[in-house]
Amino acid sequence: MMWIAPAAAVASCRLSCTSLRIISRGSPTPWPWLFSVRCVRRVSSIPGTTPKEVTIEKDKVYKTDEWMNTPSTILSAIPRRLHLQQDHPIAITRQLIESRFPNYKCHNTLFPVVTVEQNFDSLGFPADHIGRSRTDTYYLNKDTVLRTHTSAHQADTFRANESAGYLISADVYRRDAIDRSHYPIFHQMEGAMTWDRDSLDASTSLKQAVWADVAKIPAHSIDVEDASPTSHPERNPLQECHSAEEVEAIAAHLKRSLEDVVVAIFNAASRAAVAAGETPASPDEPLKVRWVEAYFPFTSPSWELEVFWQDDWLEVLGCGIVKQDIMSHAGVPNRLGWAFGLGLERIAMLLYSIPDIRLFWSTDARFLSQFSSAAPIRRFVPFSKYPTCFKDVSFWLRSSSSAAGGLSRNALSPVDFHENDVMEIARDVCGDLVEDVRLVDEFVHPKTGRKSLCYRTNYRSLERTLTNDETNQLHERFRQQLVEKLGVELR
Repeated sequence: MMWIAPAAAVASCRLSCTSLRIISRGSPTPWPWLFSVRCVRRVSSIPGTTPKEVTIEKDKVYKTDEWMNTPSTILSAIPRRLHLQQDHPIAITRQLIESRFPNYKCHNTLFPVVTVEQNFDSLGFPADHIGRSRTDTYYLNKDTVLRTHTSAHQADTFRANESAGYLISADVYRRDAIDRSHYPIFHQMEGAMTWDRDSLDASTSLKQAVWADVAKIPAHSIDVEDASPTSHPERNPLQECHSAEEVEAIAAHLKRSLEDVVVAIFNAASRAAVAAGETPASPDEPLKVRWVEAYFPFTSPSWELEVFWQDDWLEVLGCGIVKQDIMSHAGVPNRLGWAFGLGLERIAMLLYSIPDIRLFWSTDARFLSQFSSAAPIRRFVPFSKYPTCFKDVSFWLRSSSSAAGGLSRNALSPVDFHENDVMEIARDVCGDLVEDVRLVDEFVHPKTGRKSLCYRTNYRSLERTLTNDETNQLHERFRQQLVEKLGVELR
């Protein structure tokens, strides 16, 4: 259910268009595994003055350097841990998925500050991977980041070797676009299952052990489309150290396990839809899922799981056979298995029909009181329909700027620019009062070759009506921060 702004209220908010000149860089690429904070003291998320150190949760102190790009709005949100809050929809979604893995060890309290080695190197990310860029990742210093995925803990968890199967649920952080489905902090779940060659007796092969475990997974009646072979030498290669028979068995265990999760999720979503008075299009038609070949840096072969839901294919998760060098580097070379990752917000928005990702961070009782882990899942009922207010900002890119780069690990020039810098400034100034920021127009001057871009900002509170004067003040502060932090100038 979408919030619709009354036309009269929208009309009363005049469109404001300001011309600015900025330096441009490129846009981010997708990450592995697929998807109201008040600041006490602001820290610039782009090059500029930074504190010599930051303190997180009172007792954790980190030195900063020129790599520091994490604003205080992000740091102050770390203690929230929505996935652990009683009766929060993120926590309920986590618990629903965990219930399908009864013998797996759950890790839900891992701290989000990790090393570059943990977040990237241990997983085989290339040195020039866009994910390492300061335009995409929050750095505290050149060696320390806020984790961008739960996989940052994968190698350490394999090294600890506390259980054959595990689940990690955690808050993760990425500089990203502003819209109703993206937020700089979100929550992921990572899962893995491995088998130890050394633990098998002489009469049992690893393949036989895995197939025996496959037989223990609950059966289902969903329609599964899996047209591609388990591995393909070019598209989805088998690792040299793995046999085709072993991978066939491990892939079957992986897919059956995740199909079982999907059944639980979408059965709950269907019951919630019926309870809300919605009639399924084909109540007797089984749920349809399909496996699609994919690529991730730390698995091979790899797949994505898609579900046909409300007349469209939805990408739910990514998974694959863990790269054996990750196991070797973790000190468990004789173990092999699978891993998956998914976004909890994406699943929770589907389960509860929540239209805006900002709602998960609301402390409004009208939102939080609608959810209970002790009750069946019910569709979210909007408690308000507050109006939107659109305002534009236009600017020229400097002719000397690069439109395809970004603040890479090797480029720290204060004049470099990336679209995510605009998003970060919008969040820093406007907080959760900005619903989305998007590029709506671009133009190249035929004589000078200069490029002009226009971004539209949509202001809307989740809890009250914003006045036109209030949004004008916010937008003016946004403009001034663009001038101050990005070196822009009025046209």
